[in-house]
Amino acid sequence: MRQTLIAAALAFGATGAFAAPEAYTLDPSHSQVVFSYNHLGFSTTYGMFSGFEGEIMFDAEDPSASSVNVSMPVMSMFTGWEKREEHFMSDDFFGASEGDMVTFTSTGIEVTGDNTANITGDLTMNGVTKSVVLDTTLNQKADAHPMNNKPWLGFDASTTLLRSDFGVDKFAPYVSDEVEVKISIEAGKGE
Repeated sequence: MRQTLIAAALAFGATGAFAAPEAYTLDPSHSQVVFSYNHLGFSTTYGMFSGFEGEIMFDAEDPSASSVNVSMPVMSMFTGWEKREEHFMSDDFFGASEGDMVTFTSTGIEVTGDNTANITGDLTMNGVTKSVVLDTTLNQKADAHPMNNKPWLGFDASTTLLRSDFGVDKFAPYVSDEVEVKISIEAGKGE
């Protein structure tokens, strides 16, 4: 077990013997949450959120001691069709107003491989908080980003949510209750 933790720490970019978690700020221009769901069995509909704020406390020596805290405005949702977005913001779904946020706060990290982990956390959406697990991959850790010369991280993650868990289940099961979520983020030090 100890060898596995050491190998994971090295793979996650350990640089010092007693490194402490370091703060990385999310780069909203290179971070996305893309979601998809089945529409009546005919098609897959896609959408995304933007407007991220958040911080990763990354412990290179012990990735399981890292943490994630992210938020994004509900009204930043984009689906490619304005009337759909208006419907999603209505009382049929989110009943959203300016300032309503989707948040994720990690509660635990289980290292599962050389550059993979399951990040468990509290997802709050539409006034409901549920525990979710993100299947996460560290894509790259760099001491110097090639364009801004700052330490940088990049991650991909995925999960499946049930709309009904968050009270936005109008038209289920015809419009699928399951929503596939794919996340890709970048974060840098000194942002």
